[in-house]
Amino acid sequence: MKLSRENAYDMLTGVGILGTGGGGDPVSFGKPLVDWDYQRGRVYEITDPARIKDDAFIVCGGYMGSVNVFKSIGDMLESWETRYELHEAMKISERITGKKVNHLVPFELGGTNTTVMLSLAARAGITTVDGDGLGRSAPETQMISFIGYGIELCPMPVVSKNGSIIIVDKTTSPALADEIGRFAVVQDGGVGANNHYYQTGAQLKKAVIPNSISKSIELGSAVRDANDNKRNPIDAFLDEMGGQVLTQGTIEEVKGEDRAGHWHVQVRIKPEKLRGRFDVVVKNEYMMALYDGKPVVMFPDLICMHYPDTGFGVMSSNLKKGLKVVVTAVPAHERLRYAGSTEIGKKAFSPERYGHPELEYRPMEEIIGRLH
Repeated sequence: MKLSRENAYDMLTGVGILGTGGGGDPVSFGKPLVDWDYQRGRVYEITDPARIKDDAFIVCGGYMGSVNVFKSIGDMLESWETRYELHEAMKISERITGKKVNHLVPFELGGTNTTVMLSLAARAGITTVDGDGLGRSAPETQMISFIGYGIELCPMPVVSKNGSIIIVDKTTSPALADEIGRFAVVQDGGVGANNHYYQTGAQLKKAVIPNSISKSIELGSAVRDANDNKRNPIDAFLDEMGGQVLTQGTIEEVKGEDRAGHWHVQVRIKPEKLRGRFDVVVKNEYMMALYDGKPVVMFPDLICMHYPDTGFGVMSSNLKKGLKVVVTAVPAHERLRYAGSTEIGKKAFSPERYGHPELEYRPMEEIIGRLH
């Protein structure tokens, strides 16, 4: 399926919500890249995972760095015409394996990390899988469905903005590759591209979150239609995705810092209807929602934050005191939940990764009743 520019715009709206605060800003980053590519005759094309050949060679990838780095595409577009770090990483993957890449699969849904893979595929003359590794965004490379299905993260080539190249060949813990790569890019330009999770078409079909790009287009279209026809865009979101509203209110406090390539924040929201206290823990993405200090939704389930008037997603880098928001929650895809239940997944997805080693994941359906 070739995407029209309107399809691409709707996708950006969809991934801007499903990106759970991270994955890159669809307005200041994703849209300029779409416009740049389409003005140059590049057209984004997605392939249904069911149509991928079993022996096809697929690589996953994206950009890494704090959400604050991805606020604006700035002068990157021009420089990418002569040096696209993500394309360099793909060529390294081909050199390592001796195979030609047949398709690309985005690491996550996000205004940057979905769009840059679509752009790379258009530049390389191949297609992007209609799917990703999460059905949302996540702050770390090991937080993905693929690890639960025996697909190895490494080797992982990392190409920094300033030109350093690091290849993480093997690690002894699931989080170490991300930590090595993130350290490298933070030290050399603040951002970099990577490739990882080399897989066959047969492996992809079992592990990918399928049709998540086309679902993002459908979601974006529904929200656009609601806005055009003066219907409630939050209702349109819930009709498309299921889930429920957690709270609506005003941000009272945003406390945190940019640290080690991640945006670590605690957000307090004053609810309009709930009597208690409502907080969101952020590590680039919205990782956990708490009501009166107790978790009600935890990663990998989706915590989405919306602007009430448009239903669009609020990037975590745009959180500020006084901002009115609606917070919704959607269960993670069953494949992502399965990955998190495996031995390696429990380590990779652990609440310890976002500052809460005392907790264990529980599905939102089991604990959401605390809000009522």
